[in-house]
Amino acid sequence: MQGILTFMQRLTGGCLQSLRQRFVVWTKPDTTSLLLLTLTDLSRSKSELVAENALLRQQLIILRRQVKRPACTRTDRILLVLLASIVRTWKQALFIVQPETLLRWHRQGFQLCWKYKSRAMSPTPKISAETVALIQQMARDNRLWGAERIRGELLKLGIHVCKRTIQKYMRHARTPRQRGQTWATFLQNHAKDIWACDFLQVTDLFFRSLFAFFIIDIHTRQVIHVGVTRLYGFRSS
Repeated sequence: MQGILTFMQRLTGGCLQSLRQRFVVWTKPDTTSLLLLTLTDLSRSKSELVAENALLRQQLIILRRQVKRPACTRTDRILLVLLASIVRTWKQALFIVQPETLLRWHRQGFQLCWKYKSRAMSPTPKISAETVALIQQMARDNRLWGAERIRGELLKLGIHVCKRTIQKYMRHARTPRQRGQTWATFLQNHAKDIWACDFLQVTDLFFRSLFAFFIIDIHTRQVIHVGVTRLYGFRSS
């Protein structure tokens, strides 16, 4: 009797293992079937197919170079990133580089673009050292004055300085003073009753500026509202 039970358990386990393997084979996407891939391409637009063709052709150009291990030049990286941004199935169309590598190239391009936009127009400061010293003295002597108040006082003296410039030099003049509860303690005590909002500038794939407004629940970190626009008209979600 014990032998029959053992045989039945082994037979059942073998059948389950065989069914599991067949299920994995059935559910695995077939990327080598010409007929299936052709039928899939029929649902795609002509512009996307042209872009994917260009992406594959650029990779062939790199592979045909007479070197042992072809290296992607800066032009190659730019072309691959731009073409991949048009192709919806760009990960499947990559053969010579990994998707993570392409994403890293795009991040590097964004860093260079932002560094170029954030560069100083001139190496010399736009305001004199006397004005900087006056701003820092006002900030030290009047701790309740903000940048807008200091800007107003400077205008009375005929000195025109923008608010951001004043904030820049105020940080070096004032030493932080710890009094009362910290901001972290306040958030810990009242996070359930607070929503935070912000309006910020972001950049899309082609380094074009987008302006986003969002509201978030401090306690759950849940985004309550999001609005995105280029120049006019919010697109909310």
